[in-house]
Amino acid sequence: MPTNTLTTETTEKTANGAPPATAPRMGWLDALRGVAALAVVFEHSLDVLLPEVRRTASPWFDFGRYGVFLFFLVSGYVVSFSLIRRGSVRTFWIGRLFRLYPAWLAAVGLMLALGATGVSWGLPQGLGDRPWISAVAHLTMLQDLLGVPNVVNVFWTLSYEMVFYLLITAMFIAGVKGASARVSLGFGVAAAILGVSLPSGLLAARWPGGTPTVAALALAAGIAAMVSGRRAVRRAGVAIVAALALTLLVLDSRIGGVESLCIIATMFAGTAVRGIQDGRLPARRAAAMIAVVPVLTLLAGLRSPDPWTGYGPAQPPGVDWSLAVAAAWLTFLGGLALRRRRMPRALMWLGLVSYSVYLLHPMVVQTVWRIAGDRDSMPLWLRLAWEGVLVAAVLVAAGLAHRYIERPAQRLGRRLSRRASAVPEPPAGPPPLPPAARPEPVAP
Repeated sequence: MPTNTLTTETTEKTANGAPPATAPRMGWLDALRGVAALAVVFEHSLDVLLPEVRRTASPWFDFGRYGVFLFFLVSGYVVSFSLIRRGSVRTFWIGRLFRLYPAWLAAVGLMLALGATGVSWGLPQGLGDRPWISAVAHLTMLQDLLGVPNVVNVFWTLSYEMVFYLLITAMFIAGVKGASARVSLGFGVAAAILGVSLPSGLLAARWPGGTPTVAALALAAGIAAMVSGRRAVRRAGVAIVAALALTLLVLDSRIGGVESLCIIATMFAGTAVRGIQDGRLPARRAAAMIAVVPVLTLLAGLRSPDPWTGYGPAQPPGVDWSLAVAAAWLTFLGGLALRRRRMPRALMWLGLVSYSVYLLHPMVVQTVWRIAGDRDSMPLWLRLAWEGVLVAAVLVAAGLAHRYIERPAQRLGRRLSRRASAVPEPPAGPPPLPPAARPEPVAP
């Protein structure tokens, strides 16, 4: 979920007018990732070690949703700029694949090993009913939108990251520029007005085997077309991936239309904030649109779903969800306001390894649950000590994974990206008009 992308504090241009290909990290973004990672780890430790917090605080505040929405804001802020900075769909997707999949595969392998040895709580029910379908769905990272249980519970957020990547790539190739604020507002309005009426898991419920297969084929065909060197093929790829992403988002989300649309609205809002900073969006108009998005999100979270859909969630996200989303926005804006300040080194390091923290902590939580024994017989001080052990184990595992899995994979991805950049791509946007079709200049 927290996919660290190198970004820059300024918008310095290279000689050809494009943003620089590489840039220093933003410390404030790493600090926000660190806060988000700790919040998610804390949320998933409550049932194991701190049921008092679950009973008293969780009805009013969802620590997990706070963390993931903070991650979504950061991803929206940095990932679109990564595509713009590269100026290449091929190198962008190579970078994404080598950023996401190596640590993801390690997490899958570790969870399967813990499940096979009986250390973990066991794999989700239904995952083994169609093992090949489950594997294909997971490889697309869209499994949470395909009716397939997540082999690791936190993988659900990666499905929305993937939808966002598909949409920004389609917009980039289509030449849609400066629209992030409008797109964010559009998804926010849709969440507030239509979200309660949208079904949940409709396609997967009716075609449980066919939906993941068709989606995987469409995704592979769409991405292959978008990285093609032929403009017409790239446009076809745009149509395929945009249709796939929006269809799954609207009709097949496990978490329901309200939260699904709010997530994408939030990510595009993060993109729009970056656009204002970089001078790519008109500040006042874009800021006004962005300001409406969290308000719509909070209101959407309190509306009760329409029962007529038959497939929607029975309950709205609730007050705890809305307060968590509001807190995520306030934290992000606070970090933005303090972006020129020096951030704590510990939080910055935690942000650097946050992707591994996010992926690996569920296995550590389940291992601690197995080793610690019955929580009800433990005094509070002992459970707090186990909480410290849990956090320390997560940080050690994440540090090792970052050093020996993430960093080598990213270096390999950069080498492959340099090779891919040597092959020219058609420019983004619609093809230029032929001379006969161009309008005549108007005399002054």
